[in-house]
Amino acid sequence: MDTGDTAWLLVSTAIVLFMFVPGLALFYGGMVSRKNILSILMLNMSSLVVVSIVWVLWGHTLTFGTDLFGIIGGMDYLGFAGIGQEPLGTLTIPHVLFAVFQALFAAITVALIAGAVAERIRFSVWILFSAAWATFVYAPMAHWVWGGGWLSKLGGLDFAGGTVVHILAGVGALTAVIVLGPRKGFPGRTLPPHNLVFFFIGAMSLWFGWMGFNGGSVLAAGGLTGLVFATTHAAACSGAIAWAAIEWLIHKKPTLVGTVTGIIAGLIAITPAAGYVSVLSSILIGGSASFVCYWGVNILKTKFKYDDTLDVFGLHGIGGIWGALLTGIFADIRINPAGNNGLLHGNPNQLLAQVLEVAIAVGWAAAGTFVVLKIIALFTPLRVSSEEESLGLDLSFHGEQAYNEQESGTSEMRPPSFPALGIETNKVTQSAP
Repeated sequence: MDTGDTAWLLVSTAIVLFMFVPGLALFYGGMVSRKNILSILMLNMSSLVVVSIVWVLWGHTLTFGTDLFGIIGGMDYLGFAGIGQEPLGTLTIPHVLFAVFQALFAAITVALIAGAVAERIRFSVWILFSAAWATFVYAPMAHWVWGGGWLSKLGGLDFAGGTVVHILAGVGALTAVIVLGPRKGFPGRTLPPHNLVFFFIGAMSLWFGWMGFNGGSVLAAGGLTGLVFATTHAAACSGAIAWAAIEWLIHKKPTLVGTVTGIIAGLIAITPAAGYVSVLSSILIGGSASFVCYWGVNILKTKFKYDDTLDVFGLHGIGGIWGALLTGIFADIRINPAGNNGLLHGNPNQLLAQVLEVAIAVGWAAAGTFVVLKIIALFTPLRVSSEEESLGLDLSFHGEQAYNEQESGTSEMRPPSFPALGIETNKVTQSAP
């Protein structure tokens, strides 16, 4: 046991929780219409609480239990049995802390999908989907890559979740929107984002949280953690500059939404590579990610007309694929002896391993998400009704409004008095606007 490593993982876990709520919740909440903000907050929060309980009961053991034929973990830790204060294997942190850290990874991966199906999925369906998807899609893939499963033996590199988190969530999101169908009025009459300040605060919380997300994945406090901080930050900055430059050249106006989206694209792409590449390489990874994600969000989506509400596939799917592939190009064993050299350092086989891992993640996410949703659809409709969608999910499913404004009609208003100046006003009655 190392107290320094343990302290850092405690901090990282708390930072990732903040990244999740309120970070991701506000990031998504600011981009939906005002009548659906509470709904998307509920989708995010319910993913956190549902998947966390699933993780305690069976998710952790399916992922990190004793490997069974390279496919799934055994029942060693069912219900957190045997997960205590002692370290796990060669780790220097308490097993229970590692388990909680990984629970947040599983939960936030599910929550990312909420951005794609926002404004039309039934809340009860989302609860069932969260539990089932974490069990049957996320846990096996995480075991294959991080839990000693068959993919880990093929040499693919995924430092903090390029395939396990971003590709699974992005491709799962695309599959879900195809199964559910578009919102009413898409693409011509959808409502614009209602609060870009919320969006900005959420995005900056994500940037802050990503330091714990990637930095905590070292599972220790040391030199490599410092490098991961540097590569993560540099990729985010590079992504912002690139996206703003694209908008400046094409539209003559760099936007807040675009620049912030570039930050997120850079963070997504560096996630699988953060502990395997140099800082200079991270700048190239983050900047190039903005170009491919811009194409995904603005060209690919328009061409195929799928209603990915908050561009989860365009960012996490495409950015995750791009980052995983570039890991196979820029990885340098001098950075991290636990990694490998990539194409630029004389090892083309690493790029092939990354291609294989990406292909498996894409296929698994698409097939698994499709099956989970189709099974749920046997028991309940997936979508809200047309009337519920028009009213907004905040009222139709949760009976609340985010903004309780004064209703139209006659109201009594008192103009201010300033007795110190000798000014007094009489009560007046006027119609409220």
